[in-house]
Formats: sequence, C-alpha cells, structure tokens
Amino acid sequence: MKPAPVDPILALPQAHGWPPVSGRLRVEPEDFLVEELLSYGPSGEGEHAFLRVRKRQRNTEEVARLLARHAGVPLAAVGYAGLKDRQAVTVQSFSVHLPGQPGPDWSALDDEHVQVIDAQRHSRKIRRGSLRGNRFRLRLRDIAGERDALGERVVRVIDRGVPNYFGPQRFGHQGGNLVHAHALLMDELKRVPRQQKSLWLSAARSHLFNQVLAERVKAGSWDRPLAGEVMLLEGSQRQFPAPRVDAELVERMAAFDIHPSGPLCGRASRSLAPGDEVAELERRVLADWQDWQAGLERFGLDAMRRSLRLPVQELVWDWEDGDLHLDFSLMAGSYATAVVRELVEVV
Repeated sequence: MKPAPVDPILALPQAHGWPPVSGRLRVEPEDFLVEELLSYGPSGEGEHAFLRVRKRQRNTEEVARLLARHAGVPLAAVGYAGLKDRQAVTVQSFSVHLPGQPGPDWSALDDEHVQVIDAQRHSRKIRRGSLRGNRFRLRLRDIAGERDALGERVVRVIDRGVPNYFGPQRFGHQGGNLVHAHALLMDELKRVPRQQKSLWLSAARSHLFNQVLAERVKAGSWDRPLAGEVMLLEGSQRQFPAPRVDAELVERMAAFDIHPSGPLCGRASRSLAPGDEVAELERRVLADWQDWQAGLERFGLDAMRRSLRLPVQELVWDWEDGDLHLDFSLMAGSYATAVVRELVEVV
C-alpha cells in the first residue's frame, strides 16, 4: 500500500474524544519551549566540553556543525542525545571533544540564534539515547470553544495518559517522508545517502506503529491489556509477556507501572513477539503493509516494541492574556503533539 501525500496524523483517532477548544500553536518560536532532560550531568572534569545551549530556529544538526566549526574540530567530535525541531526554542546539551585544550570563547558564537548558557567539563561524549525526557512549555493562541470543559479534559489526560503516537515531525511536510520511504522499500531508489535512508525507514515503521495504535484507540484497548500482550515497564525497555489478563496486570497498568506495546516492524530480534488476541489484531491491521514489512527486514532493521500509552507528567495549565499555557514532561522518544491533540484542536 502506498500512502497518499497528506498529513498522516490528522485522521488518527483521539482517545478522549474531540477536544473542547481550538487554538493556534507555533505562531512564534517562543510558543514552543523545550528543555532537554538528560539522565546525567557534567562530571566537572575530562576531555569534553559539556555545553547547555539555547537555540531558536535552528535544528540540532545545524547547532552541532556551528559548535564544531567554532571549536575547530571535526563534526564527529560533537555529541548530543537527541534531535530537536527548528521551529521551537530549545535548551539542549552538547559535548565537544577537546583533549588537552581549554576550549574557545563560547560566548563568541557567530549565530544570534544560538547561545551557550553553561559550559563545564565532562569525561565522555554525549551519546544518542542518553536522553531521559523533555520538559515542555507551550502557548496556544486565539482559543475558541468550551473553555470550562478544558479542566475536565486535563484531569482525564492526567489520569489515563494519551496514545503514544509518533508526531508529524517524523513524517515530513504532508507525509513526504512516507512517499520517499515507499519508493525506497519498493527498491525504486538507489544510492540514497545513509542519513536520508535512516530517516525514511524510521518514518515507515513509525507509520505502521501508528496504524496499530489507531486501531486500539478505536477499540478502546490502547490503555487496557489484551491477551497476548508484550508489556513494557515504565521508564525502560524491559519487556515481559502477558499471555493472560488478570487482576494484578490490570492493577499495575492502572498505576502506570507497565504499558501495553505495539510493533516497530523489522527482522526477528530479541524483542518479544505478541500472542493470541494482540498478535491477531496486529496481523489484521498490517495485512495491507506486507511489502513494507518485508522491506524493513531487508534493510536490516530489528523488530522492537514501543509503548502504546504515554503518561503525561507534571501537567499544569493556566491562562495568560487569553492564551492557554501548557506545562508538562514526557519520556524520551515521545511527542508533545500527542498530548496537545487530546486537549486542543490546533488550527
């Protein structure tokens, strides 16, 4: 099946019903503030500069190139934990390998949209995957609708979480990454740069995950266990099979200790495979995407599992001059848009 070049998340169902209000997001970059939360801090000594950087209208890779050029080191000497959007204001950590060197004057960066707000030393390079989560502060403007109903919706999101959809950033403008992914998986493209190939393959299996999750949202089973689940422990990738649904499983899910999972398609790996009801549901949903699944296996991606449910931590909301402000934290790999679409219809 080939996806149409449209926004691939617009048609995904909401878990808590249509949002009670509508509004505009990202009118200004400052309307979308993100603070990266690492799993560790700088050690205070070592061969690497550990930088906290505030960036505006720059993506992570652009900042990494800027830091490398300023320090006179190759791009490979710069490390970071995750990628951040251009259309936002982000506080993010970078490391720069400077063995035996004090480092340059970081305040003299040649970019008015990038500022080093703290510089210390560290013993090792920041690696992808060391991200614990992100803290968001969002501003939504021109709010219309039933404002009095928003409080009840916020409580529901806190109590149950939201579907852990991959956000629109993963798919490109109007789903363009999926169009390229289809051509790649159908062997219609040759000599694709490695980074571009990785982006498109990631978009493809993110889309397949969203299809499975959407089916479970429609069925009302995205936040309750089915027979044959592969359960994930909160805050980790540890997995265990749940062939039966019992009271203990339901209780642990209600406490956000564990979450049901969905497929990140690829070749057989150490990741557990679902059984019974879950296996049948995933086979049915993905039946029209067998060519994509075969292509993902051919390109060597290992099958993995991802949580279907996203807990929303420290969610608070307030009004300022008629605009809605949302503050919350999310685990690494999840998207603020998955939260916003359950609270506000973005127009």
